[in-house]
Amino acid sequence: MTAIAVQAQRLLGPKRPHRSFFESFIRTLIIVCAALAVVLCSVSICDGHWLLNDDRLFGLWHFCTITNQSEPHCLRDLSQARIPGLAVGIGLARSMAVMAVVSAIFGLELLMVSQVCEDIRSRRKWAIGSFLLLVAFILTSGGLLSFVILLRNQVTLTGFTLMFWCEFTASFLFFLNAISGFHINSLTQPWDQQMKF
Repeated sequence: MTAIAVQAQRLLGPKRPHRSFFESFIRTLIIVCAALAVVLCSVSICDGHWLLNDDRLFGLWHFCTITNQSEPHCLRDLSQARIPGLAVGIGLARSMAVMAVVSAIFGLELLMVSQVCEDIRSRRKWAIGSFLLLVAFILTSGGLLSFVILLRNQVTLTGFTLMFWCEFTASFLFFLNAISGFHINSLTQPWDQQMKF
C-alpha cells in the first residue's frame, strides 16, 4: 500500500522543469572542453619533454642529450644537467601537474554526474566540479611557471615543444571552463526556486 502511495505522490508531485536547449548546450560544451583539457594535460605529462635547447632536451621525467647520428641519450637523474635546483624544482612541477590532472578528473566527473542525475543537489555538484577545474588551472599554471623559471637561461620561444603547448592549452581550457561553469550556474535558477509559482 505504501509503495502505491509513493508512486502516486511521484506522479502527482511537481515535475522538474526542463532546461532550455541553450543552457543544456552550454553545459555539454563545458564538459566536452574539460574532457579535452584532461586528455591534453595527461598526454603532455606522460610524454614530459617540454623544452629543446640546442642538443639538450629537458622534461618532467628525463634530461636528454641529442647528437646528429645517434638516438637521444636520456637520464632520469636531472642533476646531470648541471643546473642548480633542477631536480627538486622539476619534481615540484611534476607533482603539481599530476595533481592538476587528478583534480580535473574529479571535477569532470562531478560535472557529468550533475547533468546525468539531475536533482536538488545538481547545482552544488556542478559548482564543486567547476571549483576543482579552477584548482586544476592553478596547479597546471604553477607547474608551467616553475618549469620556465627553473630553465629561464635555456628558454627560447621556439624551444618549447608541442607537449609544452599542449599543457599550456590545457591550463587555459581549465580556466575557461571553470569560469564558464560558475557563470552558467549563476545565470540559472535553482530547482526549488523554479518549482515555486
